[in-house]
Amino acid sequence: MSRPALEVADIFRDHGAAWRKANAGHVSLDQMKVMSAIERCRTMALGGHVARCENCANTIIAYNSCRNRHCPKCQAAAAKEWLAEREAELLPVGYFHLVFTLPGPIADIAYQNKAVIYGLLFTAAAEATLTIAADPKRLGAKIGITAVLHSWGSAMTHHPHLHMIVPGGGISLDGTRWVSCRPGFFLPVRALSRLFRRLFLSKLVAAHQAERLAFFGDHAVLAEPRAFAAFLAPLRNTEWVVNAKKPFAGPQAVLAYLSRYTHRVAISNRRLISADETGVTFTWKDYRIEGPGRYKTMTLPTHEFIRRFLMHVLPKGLHRIRHYGLFANGHRAANIARARELLGVPSGSKKPETSDTTAADEPRVLPRPCRCCGGRMIIIETFAAGCQPQHRPAPATPAVSIDTS
Repeated sequence: MSRPALEVADIFRDHGAAWRKANAGHVSLDQMKVMSAIERCRTMALGGHVARCENCANTIIAYNSCRNRHCPKCQAAAAKEWLAEREAELLPVGYFHLVFTLPGPIADIAYQNKAVIYGLLFTAAAEATLTIAADPKRLGAKIGITAVLHSWGSAMTHHPHLHMIVPGGGISLDGTRWVSCRPGFFLPVRALSRLFRRLFLSKLVAAHQAERLAFFGDHAVLAEPRAFAAFLAPLRNTEWVVNAKKPFAGPQAVLAYLSRYTHRVAISNRRLISADETGVTFTWKDYRIEGPGRYKTMTLPTHEFIRRFLMHVLPKGLHRIRHYGLFANGHRAANIARARELLGVPSGSKKPETSDTTAADEPRVLPRPCRCCGGRMIIIETFAAGCQPQHRPAPATPAVSIDTS
């Protein structure tokens, strides 16, 4: 039998206690909760179900998932559910991908002020994009934006940046027609970069004046207004990185992209190679290199790997996926319907039925079929956290854990 694939949960279970002890007093409550959730995910600690195939009687134990947004194992199901909701909203136009990146000095203070600075990154980037798109000299239209926050680089370093997915056009300012962008070109990157820089720095200064920022260690001096102004001065004259990627091939390509990006965490389990008490080895991508040579392996001391993973735990209540313009919550459905009308295409399809719409007398079924014969796996028992199930698989059938929550 092949060895189970390595997971972040394995590293936490094996080395998390020692890391917490070594870093006592320097671990936040949010980080502690994330570690606990990942360690317990899909284990008996969270309870689960017993399911039996209606055809061949194959029986399995399916442990519940933690559903924590930082858990690598739980994100596939979350992404699938989110994408099902977004699919009906896609417009039959080309889509563009923009990336807004904070400069290094701002990223340094963002780590101590995640909620405030990540929030400013969202609002400044969205405001800059909406403003330039609405300019009659540019596109002259109201556009829709889906923005996704990432705080990491491929090596799990702190690298806050924002991915934007935007249709290649929008509704005219008077609401009477659809305005398409030029083929292969959405908005001027230099204009976006400079407006983004001005808006972000203006909002950051306002946050400092309102005493919403905290500074510790080497940055403690920045609490003083003059020191903070001197800190920001060089950033006002440097070019901030805003990238515009090539347009997607079509709406389905957008969905394929979103399925990889919207619910990512600091590192996926499939990138892990090995781990022991001395180090964790994983694959990473060096974006400075083009071609196959950019794919490399890296080994970090085990405690450093855990530290880097937990750097990216988000503050409670901070939304990492946000919608703006035509896609803003509250008016999204009406705006998308109007866009489809102006584009001359039918309205979105009916939402697919979910388990919530299943008839009450229908048996509960696992989302995956039987591995032996492909039949439905009927849930025959539910057991509480920490309890042993009454029904057990036959000795020849190993217990497996799959996401059923």
